Amino acid sequence: MKRFHQLLIAICVLGLGACSSSEFERNFQTPPEEVQTAVYWYWISGNISKEGVVEDLHAMKRAGINRAFIGDIGQDGLYTERNVKIFSDEWWEVMHTALKTATELDIEIGIFNSPGWSQSGGPWVKPEEAMRYLTSSQSMLKGPQTANVKLDIPNKDFQHVRTIAYPAQQGMSQSVKSGDMKITLDKGVKSMAELKNNESNEITLSLGDTPITARSLVIYPSHRPMLTTAHLQAKVDGEFKTIADFKIDRSNANLNVGFIPYAPITVALPATTASEFRLLLDATSQAGGIDEIELSPIARLSSYAEKTLTKMCQTPLPYWDHYMWAAEPKLDDTAYGIDPEKVIDISDKVAADGTLSWDVPEGEWIVLHTGMTPTGVTNAPATPEATGLEIDKMSRHHVKTHFDAYIGEILRRIPEKDRKTFKVVVQDSYETGGQNFTDDMIKEFEATFGYSMLPYLPAYYGYVVGDEQKSERFLWDLRRFIADRVAYQYVGGLKEVSNAHGLTTWLECYGHWGFPGEFLQYGGQSDEIGGEFWSVGELGDIENRAASSCGHIYGKRRIW
Repeated sequence: MKRFHQLLIAICVLGLGACSSSEFERNFQTPPEEVQTAVYWYWISGNISKEGVVEDLHAMKRAGINRAFIGDIGQDGLYTERNVKIFSDEWWEVMHTALKTATELDIEIGIFNSPGWSQSGGPWVKPEEAMRYLTSSQSMLKGPQTANVKLDIPNKDFQHVRTIAYPAQQGMSQSVKSGDMKITLDKGVKSMAELKNNESNEITLSLGDTPITARSLVIYPSHRPMLTTAHLQAKVDGEFKTIADFKIDRSNANLNVGFIPYAPITVALPATTASEFRLLLDATSQAGGIDEIELSPIARLSSYAEKTLTKMCQTPLPYWDHYMWAAEPKLDDTAYGIDPEKVIDISDKVAADGTLSWDVPEGEWIVLHTGMTPTGVTNAPATPEATGLEIDKMSRHHVKTHFDAYIGEILRRIPEKDRKTFKVVVQDSYETGGQNFTDDMIKEFEATFGYSMLPYLPAYYGYVVGDEQKSERFLWDLRRFIADRVAYQYVGGLKEVSNAHGLTTWLECYGHWGFPGEFLQYGGQSDEIGGEFWSVGELGDIENRAASSCGHIYGKRRIW
């Protein structure tokens, strides 16, 4: 009979207890009944049939396989003889046949909690239920005056969070951008946007007769991959001296490693007065380019995009120290930062259409209009009709809604008598990146840490609030909050709703391509965990250490 699907096997490892060598050999050759052997059962690009799933299940039974995890996977260009679209009448017939046959053969079935293997999303996920981040528009108003202005809304899927105002930082008007500087480039380089690959690059920034006391550097990269080590020098007492060494990594534009792919690179500087600066870029095959450079007296935090999970590890391997940074230079004068005591919540003065009506106090005021918007990451790899936004990983409520839309529909459509061996809800490895905001976050954050995050919202964009230490501690608390919620609200939430329906959860307890939590804490919230073996590279080392360590710490006796 012609086969219309693909079966991919996952290696399963179970502890057999303390055995003698002869007993171990005997158990290996003839596994006892309590040992399970399982497979990933991928249904590729709709290439499935009722006859095919029946044949597969009987083949599994003959081979001693007594557990199978169904994943509805989309792969472009593969196995195109059939295309049974998910949720079509024929798809439901195939799913019904698979679960009924598995019940008859006593083969335990797991189903991935969404189409694709990573991670939890689908076309049913609304923008206000998705993974989201804090976005904003910024305006300056001068008082005293009665303002009646329409605030900019960054995008159409904008959920207003808060609108705050604070006195403009000292020195804001003295910031200088590269368009107002004399730029000198290496010979043969036409513009900063097109730098030399495989060679070092040197950019000299001259301010003429007006020096600046620089406390921050901001680089706005061109929208091309860029990876290099950089050095900023200032000409002091007639010679150039290095005042900052830093890394620029915008090498991966995929949304799952950064929902703003070419986010600015910020560097905090020790207060340095000069009229000429030099940016040195080491040789790299990804020179990319720079759209704009800004030097400012205003205090900014280094790597704010990384510290807010806006840009994450650009490769599959976020080692333990990836999200650790060197201490910031001490701010010499807090007037160049934001006083948290002077931040005002003016949200009640903003109409639904974004119009601000406010009696502006005397002085220059920055108005920060903030809201949530989806990161844009979708479940993958899945067929087009099965693809949609990823569910909010910090909301137990939204996780439950997602479960109901997919697994819940299977429970409703397939009679209970025909799905008695459907036991497991499956999560693969986490590959969907970060988010940094969720519903009711301001309230929940204060309940968790005992202080309001409201005055610190500007730190989301790298502005120093209070001083560099207070701002860094806030961003640490932010990342701690996100990691905890991903573990307890997402993994714990899926376990809770699955258990309520008589199902257990199975999880690969690690993530790459942008993981916002901790492997062990994350895996500890699932009923079962597993790892993967890779024949090359270090990925398998990380994944299997995570699974075995998680099992040891949380008392999980079976590691798949």
